[in-house]
Amino acid sequence: MGRITVNLSVTLDGVMQAPGRPDEDPRDGFAFGGWALPYADPEVGKRMSEGSDRIGALLFGRRTYLDFFGAWPGRTDGNPFTPVLNNSQKYVVSSTLREPLPWQNSTLLPGDAAASVPRLKREMDRDLLVLGSGVLVRSLLRQHLVDDLVLQIHPLVLGAGRRLFDEGAPPTGLRLVNSVTTSTGVVIATYQPSGPAPAPGAA
Repeated sequence: MGRITVNLSVTLDGVMQAPGRPDEDPRDGFAFGGWALPYADPEVGKRMSEGSDRIGALLFGRRTYLDFFGAWPGRTDGNPFTPVLNNSQKYVVSSTLREPLPWQNSTLLPGDAAASVPRLKREMDRDLLVLGSGVLVRSLLRQHLVDDLVLQIHPLVLGAGRRLFDEGAPPTGLRLVNSVTTSTGVVIATYQPSGPAPAPGAA
């Protein structure tokens, strides 16, 4: 059985919307697209490449998959992630997309993630990496399917935008297993779910 690792950029107030480009995700009038760019640091790339030999495939929600497809396959700037993204097996959870999917090495997981992802996880002998895909990540967390949650926590408060943990998220305990701070103040923290959050007043 494989593990599921989620990798996300977030602000101090939990916003994960559109970290990479001004036009990445303008939903709800979000005006801060590209907020992570000023904090770029070689340490981030180094940390992201660690353990890449254990990654067997990428797992996406529909919106992030289509955004990545629009931004990455045709790049000619020598970015080292371009061939990785193009050549990796990609699984896409969606109830609206239909096969064949437009990006090479892509397989559709139709319907609800709660049904399709556990089966895929059982069949994998290597790990699945989730990039972005907020709706999917929240679903995986509710189903206790995430093994490692890697957050690139940026020293920034936006006060608006779609957040990783929204209203109604179930109380969940997390155990910090690793952390490093980059030269630009980004804390790369790796957490593992540790069960329900402790009850108030519990020793």
